[in-house]
Amino acid sequence: MLIVNFLLTWLVGALSLLLTAYFVPGFEFNAFSTAAVAALILGLVNAIVRPFLVILTFPLTIITLGLFLFVVNALMLLLVGFLVPGFIVAGFLPALLGSVVLTIVSTVLGLLVRNVT
Repeated sequence: MLIVNFLLTWLVGALSLLLTAYFVPGFEFNAFSTAAVAALILGLVNAIVRPFLVILTFPLTIITLGLFLFVVNALMLLLVGFLVPGFIVAGFLPALLGSVVLTIVSTVLGLLVRNVT
C-alpha cells in the first residue's frame, strides 16, 4: 500500500508539472520521462533544501502573510530546472508563476486521486 501511495504521488507530481508547463510560458519539458525525473528531484529538494529556506525566510513569510512561500517554491523550481536536463525554467518570473500554477494543479489532481482511491 505504501508503494502504491508513493507511485500515485509521484505520478500526480509529474502530471502536475506537465500541466504547469502547458499553462506557463518559459516552463518546458522535452518528454514525460523528464517530468517524472523532475517530480522525483523536486520531492527530494522540497524534503531537504526547502525546510532550511523556510526557516531562514520565516520573518519575510510572516510579514507577507505567507506569500513569500511562493518565492521559496519558485527558487526550488529553479534549482530543479538547473539539476534536471530537459527541464527548462526560463527565469524567475516563469518559476514564480509556475509555483502558483503548480500549487493549484497539484492540489486539484491530488484531491481527484484521493477521491478515486
